[in-house]
Amino acid sequence: MVTFNSSHYPYSSQRMVTYGKKGMVATSQPLAAQAGLDILKKGGNAIDAAIATAACLTVVEPTSNGIGGDAFALVWTKGELHGLNASGPAPASISIEKLKERGIDEIPKFGWIPVTVPGVPAAWAELSKRFGKLSLKEALAPAINYAREGYPLSPTLAHFWKRGAEAYTKLLEGSEFDSWFETFAPGGKAPEAGDIWKSEGHATTLEAIAETNAEAFYTGELAEKIDAFSQKYGGYLTKNDLASFNPEWVKPISVNYKGYDVWEIPPNGQGLIALMALNMLKNDTFAARDDATTFHKQIEAMKLAFADGEKYITEDKEMSTTVDALLSDSYSQSRRELIGSEAITPTAGEPPKGGTVYLATADEEGNMVSFIQSNYMGFGSGLVVPGTGISLQNRGHNFSLDPNHDNALKPGKRTYHTIIPGFLTKGNEAIGPFGVMGGFMQPQGHMQVVMNTIDFGLNPQAALDAPRWQWMKDKQVLLEQTVPNHLATSLSAMGHHIQVTHQSGSFGRGQIIWRDPKTGVLAGGTESRTDGAIAVY
Repeated sequence: MVTFNSSHYPYSSQRMVTYGKKGMVATSQPLAAQAGLDILKKGGNAIDAAIATAACLTVVEPTSNGIGGDAFALVWTKGELHGLNASGPAPASISIEKLKERGIDEIPKFGWIPVTVPGVPAAWAELSKRFGKLSLKEALAPAINYAREGYPLSPTLAHFWKRGAEAYTKLLEGSEFDSWFETFAPGGKAPEAGDIWKSEGHATTLEAIAETNAEAFYTGELAEKIDAFSQKYGGYLTKNDLASFNPEWVKPISVNYKGYDVWEIPPNGQGLIALMALNMLKNDTFAARDDATTFHKQIEAMKLAFADGEKYITEDKEMSTTVDALLSDSYSQSRRELIGSEAITPTAGEPPKGGTVYLATADEEGNMVSFIQSNYMGFGSGLVVPGTGISLQNRGHNFSLDPNHDNALKPGKRTYHTIIPGFLTKGNEAIGPFGVMGGFMQPQGHMQVVMNTIDFGLNPQAALDAPRWQWMKDKQVLLEQTVPNHLATSLSAMGHHIQVTHQSGSFGRGQIIWRDPKTGVLAGGTESRTDGAIAVY
């Protein structure tokens, strides 16, 4: 078990660490967390609970994810960690050449061009088939009920919903976006906190997915509707792209950080960035968490890791280097030597050749799940398949149109992906799942949460509540306003371009569940920067 320095609570919040024994679900929405717990109480395991929670999140937090998004999972069961990559590829009919012929030099954020094959429904079905105790129909029942009967918006959800609706009103033009506004801004405006929102189309779609183990989405009636919508507006996604998709079981990757193994999904995800940064600092000692030298080394390591990630990360087989090379001790040491006493502008090295929701679940059998799914950039592409509630993602925006770049757009290729689940083990024992959602903040959040836990002994809630930094680009760094002023001043003196902001929503939103291997007691934390909740018994 991770040893906490003390039981006191070093960072201000209304939440304390949560303990339980039989089961725990931690996520960003109370209704979704409760749905997962209900599944555990009905005899489901942590995998069933994760599916139920994830499906609910498409309903009760559509500002961050949807049925038309992607998903990744790390599943601990029977003493082994399994990785699931359910990110969909670019359509078979799209290419750099076709976009160049249309005068497109950068993949847009909205509309059909950035839409890739959704992986979320396949992730639910695959997890249920391999590890679930209940049927997919049972696991999706709570989400179906919330979609059909409606639920009241929570405050943070309402804030981001309103912000998204206002942005889309300015940015989206064309009849292809009408269904988005009909679904998420009925009557011409976003629902407010306390308002009831529901979607019959979303409920019907979830029922079809549940009853067919997602086949309706990839080869059946829903696939036909997606295909027809795409063809009507000149999209590249077809029913053949959907029918050919299968999620992939992958071997998780890790580094050993001060006696603990930190696990991530391998590329095309950006979890590798968190591991590279931690690997650079694994031999460093830190006097205190709230210390300018600590922040400086963390930021510099993350900058260097991002420079490599942005150059090399894409679908694994398309990378011009390897994960092993990027995580090798020799390369990590060479990158660590670039960290001096002043801020630098990072560049990629030459290794040796060779909008998002997160949830964590655990049950009394020892099963644990780290699960993340997203549409990207909040609501995604701005496209909702009429009558279905399927909000399509815009992951293709991350592709490069430079044919010489590792992450260059190709038909059927998976792009560099921001969403990453994390997991911590020690020896052969599971410590537990963790994650911090939020675009390119995610590996930065992973690094800070892991170091808060291992280096500074903070309990799960304190590890999440601790003030965060966020590297933006070059020497630009955002600090939460809760970071002590003397740290901001000291970092500025080291050459960092510091901006302090009260917008805590940009610093990620995470959850943690740690298990004590001796007693089986679960210790959970959930993000104070959102409407997060832990359901436990």
